[in-house]
Amino acid sequence: MGALIPKVNLEQALMDESQAREFLGASRFRLGQRVMDRKAQLVAEFIKTIRVPGYFPPLIELRQQLARAVQMLDEPAPTLARKEDLIIPAQSGAIPARLYASSLPESGALPVLAYFHGGGWVQGDLETHDSLCMRLALWSGAMVMAVDYRLAPEHKFPAAVDDCCTAYQWLRTHGGEIGADPTRVGVAGDSAGGNLAAVVCQQMVGIGVEIPTFQILLYPATNMVFDTLSHTERAQDEFIPRERLDWYLQQYLNGDEDKEDLRVSPLRAETLLGQPPALIIFGGFDPLRDDGRLYGERLNSFGVDVTVHEYPGQIHAFLSLTKAIPQGMQATREVADYIKRQFAQN
Repeated sequence: MGALIPKVNLEQALMDESQAREFLGASRFRLGQRVMDRKAQLVAEFIKTIRVPGYFPPLIELRQQLARAVQMLDEPAPTLARKEDLIIPAQSGAIPARLYASSLPESGALPVLAYFHGGGWVQGDLETHDSLCMRLALWSGAMVMAVDYRLAPEHKFPAAVDDCCTAYQWLRTHGGEIGADPTRVGVAGDSAGGNLAAVVCQQMVGIGVEIPTFQILLYPATNMVFDTLSHTERAQDEFIPRERLDWYLQQYLNGDEDKEDLRVSPLRAETLLGQPPALIIFGGFDPLRDDGRLYGERLNSFGVDVTVHEYPGQIHAFLSLTKAIPQGMQATREVADYIKRQFAQN
């Protein structure tokens, strides 16, 4: 790391590339051969100014923090032909969801992607990932259904898993009712949502339900031990430091024994035979970097078609911070292109 830089405010976090180059100079964050993207570094410094280490505000405030961060740092949502809320029936009551599509139902059935948002199983909702889901629908041509699964600590594990599995199975059996093609259903998610997407794929194999057409895991959490090199290197990460990860698990799990459950730590599965093709994306400065990398290696070892892409200079959640980090938009394009290719082959 170079010389220390001053505190970064919101306006500075949104500097363009040339301004960021001049502002940072030689003061760059480094990790081995990796150099943090300048725009990501400004965002990381900005986050330091709005977070108090060791302090976790009341849930309402905590959830509002994520919503405000996305509102400030992500590009506005594009316009779509179709955007509507719906309710998925479930044994737990009902699961709110939101549909996105670039064409109207009368244009024909569309393949559909079930999207599970991130937020440590505690934060996040349909609004925090609205823009990301809209971009994916617009650029891929597929329908996207965002799932507003139950959050912890009000609803402990396995509530989120149950909701995501239910939503996926509903698309397989009732997708035609909303203009979706129930024979082509993929899953995706970021961070905690990436964890849930991987778990849904494993659970469908276990119960004999048709597996997703593919899975997209964006900086997923795959093993709750947090003992990898990336967790050690980024223990003081600006977005998800170790203390925050531990706190999330305290809210989500019923006890430490849940960490060994495959519905919590999908990396621990003895076999990954029969899993669907996967795209796994993560940043080089993300504590979850090795979670994604190791899961990709294990999938590959069982003959699964896997594409793993590390963005070496990026931080956690960069696909949701596209106003501040343009490379997040590039990665979103990559995801949309993958969706389009996978559905075209099936």
